[in-house]
Amino acid sequence: MSNFWARTITGLFMVFLIFAALYLDRFFFAAIFLVVVILGLLEFYSITVTEDCKPQKYTGTILGTLLYLLITGFFLFGGPQPLTFSIVVMLPIFFIPIIIELYRKKEKALINAAVTIFGLIYIALPVSLLNVMNDPIGGTVFHRFPAYLTAYFLITWIYDTGAYLVGKNFGKHKFFERISPKKTWEGTIGGTVVALLAAAGYYFITEGTQLIHLMVLTGLIVLFGTFGDLAESLFKRSLNLKDSGNILPGHGGILDRFDTIFVSAPFVFLYFVLQIIL
Repeated sequence: MSNFWARTITGLFMVFLIFAALYLDRFFFAAIFLVVVILGLLEFYSITVTEDCKPQKYTGTILGTLLYLLITGFFLFGGPQPLTFSIVVMLPIFFIPIIIELYRKKEKALINAAVTIFGLIYIALPVSLLNVMNDPIGGTVFHRFPAYLTAYFLITWIYDTGAYLVGKNFGKHKFFERISPKKTWEGTIGGTVVALLAAAGYYFITEGTQLIHLMVLTGLIVLFGTFGDLAESLFKRSLNLKDSGNILPGHGGILDRFDTIFVSAPFVFLYFVLQIIL
């Protein structure tokens, strides 16, 4: 099977699974992304092991899972009110790797603890925010979930696919050659145009959404999703890796598939929160 068809089949299966979870049950949705968090953390800590870095693989995975469950649990069972409490409870989690490093007797303790903590921030925290955004908050512009969260995933994947196809067939001018030699301006622009058209089409077929919010959402996805893709490419290049793993045929690893979401989700979440505050 060619890489294109493997990528397409895997992508379609993931789209079906996540969209089905969005519309069937919030707990099912949370369970799917719990798996993403666990596999993503195990993958991240595995690839970051080097001669100079020995992150706390299992401790970090357990703490990241706990962080995800704390944030997700507060919103699944308590709504938006426990936000302050959840922040207070989760903060000590980030300091536990520092304490554990005292007893590991490993060299480069600062690097070990920093990479372990970064895994929590890079993977567990942004993925948990997806569940917060999936909480139907009444009285705000985003109370019509899963409509906007559906748009977030849909536009993200359409942008990624559009950029890939346009860049592969028409790409000539390198976008960020030092980090990602295959990424081109043609692909980025083409993906952006396709994403904007998809957002406009989504507006016309989805009741209750507002075009301005879908356009802003698309802008955030394009900007910070691209940064997420480049950041993961930078990490892999620094580790001399082509892919972060091979668990997803045609896509590589969990980090390869969700790199745009890891970075864009916090900024999309911020936009959601600003709508509530303002």
